[in-house]
Amino acid sequence: MNIEEFIRDVPDFPKPGIVFKDITPLLGNIEALRQSVRLLADPYRDSGVEIVTGVESRGFIFGALLADELGAAFAPIRKPNKLPAETISESYELEYGTDTIEIHADAISPGQKVLMVDDLIATGGTIEAACKLVARLGGDIVAAVFVVELCFLPGRAKLDALGVETHSLIQVAGE
Repeated sequence: MNIEEFIRDVPDFPKPGIVFKDITPLLGNIEALRQSVRLLADPYRDSGVEIVTGVESRGFIFGALLADELGAAFAPIRKPNKLPAETISESYELEYGTDTIEIHADAISPGQKVLMVDDLIATGGTIEAACKLVARLGGDIVAAVFVVELCFLPGRAKLDALGVETHSLIQVAGE
């Protein structure tokens, strides 16, 4: 099964000129979903991953499933003011302005092996900020994994600069 067949292009979403990579057809096919989770997990089965993080919101879906697949815990990384206990936050640059994400201050213990997950990597700002949060908590980042990677944008380079291994199932070469 080719999971790429389950990624739908939606032109001009969320704004004109953007081709959105829609994962909902993948989520709607249980066999494709299971295969994508297995493929994301395979390189890390013997790496000792103890906790998986998922970035709001689609990263929650793959993160929780991946945590189950690897026998690991799950920690959500959310937009501000969505987590109920004490948090730490990290801001990052957007095309026009900034955004912020948070994680519970006790979500990761120093030295825990962490696998970072999101559905897609584009410019890399969100996952870079997520990695910085985990590093501040003392987590040992094993890798960052994605279903889709937009290779024409600088996401992988940002993770390379942090020394974070990157793994993606589908690489999109051009816009």
